[in-house]
Amino acid sequence: MDRIDAMRAFVTVAGEGSFTRAAERLEMSPQLVSKYVSQLEQHLGTRLLNRTTRRVHLTEAGTRYWQGAQQILDEIDDMENQLGDMHESAQGRLRVSAPVSFAARHVAPLLSEFQKHNPGVSIDLQLNDRKVDIVEEGFDVALRIGHLRSSSLIAKRIAPVRLVTVASPAYLKEHGVPTTLEELSEHRYLRYSYVENDATLPMHRWLREKGNSPKGEIACNNGDVLVQAAIEGAGIAVQPTFIAGPAIKVGKLQVLLKEYEPEPMGLYAVYAHRQLMASKVRHFIDFLDGYYGEVPYWDKFSE
Repeated sequence: MDRIDAMRAFVTVAGEGSFTRAAERLEMSPQLVSKYVSQLEQHLGTRLLNRTTRRVHLTEAGTRYWQGAQQILDEIDDMENQLGDMHESAQGRLRVSAPVSFAARHVAPLLSEFQKHNPGVSIDLQLNDRKVDIVEEGFDVALRIGHLRSSSLIAKRIAPVRLVTVASPAYLKEHGVPTTLEELSEHRYLRYSYVENDATLPMHRWLREKGNSPKGEIACNNGDVLVQAAIEGAGIAVQPTFIAGPAIKVGKLQVLLKEYEPEPMGLYAVYAHRQLMASKVRHFIDFLDGYYGEVPYWDKFSE
C-alpha cells in the first residue's frame, strides 16, 4: 500500500462524501478508491468511514485522522509546488568554491551579473587553493584550474588558462635573457609550490630531469605573491596570464621562452550530478558557459 495515495483517497472521499465522486476527482475507478481506504483502515486497525448506500460518514477516529491527514497532504503539495518553482526559477543558497587568486581578480563581476539575472539566489563563495571535496564539504559548484583527471564528478570547461614564463625588464637587464631551458639553471626561479611536480610545465620537467636546482629560488603557494616578486626583480616565474596579464600589458613583465610555453590548462566548473540538478546550479553552470570567452579578456595584451 502506498500510504500517501491511500491517505489522499480517504481525504477525498471524506470531502466528497462519496466514493464515486472521489473517484471522478482523483481520475481513478471507485473500486480502487475503495481498496485504498480499506487498506488504510486495515493498516490503522480502526474504521475511518461508516458506509451507507447513499453516503459515507466519518467515524470519530476518521474525523481525527482526516484533520491530520489533510494537513500532511497540504504540506506535501506546498513542498512540491515550491520545488517546482525552484526548478523553473533559480532560488536558494549557492555554495561555490574557487581558487584564491582567480576569484579575487575575476569572479566578483561574474557573481554580480549572475545575481542580477537570478535575484532569488544567495551566494556563499569560499576561496581555497586546495582541492575541496564538494560532496563532503557541501559545495554546489567548484571552480578548478588545471588538467583535470577523470572522476565521478561532472566537469564543464569554462575558459582556457594560459601559462607564461615572465621576468621584469630590470631583472633581465642585470642577469640576461634566457633563450633555452638549459640557461634557466643560471637564474633565480620563483616557484609555485602547488605544482612543483607538474610535468606538464617544461621548466619544471626539464629541471627535474636534469637534477638542476636554480640558485636563490623562492617558493610560494600563491601566484599573486610570485608575480609581484617577479615585478620587483626577484627572478623568473611561470604564472597564468589571469594574474600576470596586467603587468605584461604595461611592460612591468616580459614574456620569455615562448616556444616552450606549456599547453594551456582549463578553468572548469565541477559539480556532482548532471540529472535532477537543482535549478540554482543549472542556471549558474549555464551562465558560466561562454562568460569569459575562448580568448579571455586577461589574454588580450601585446607581448
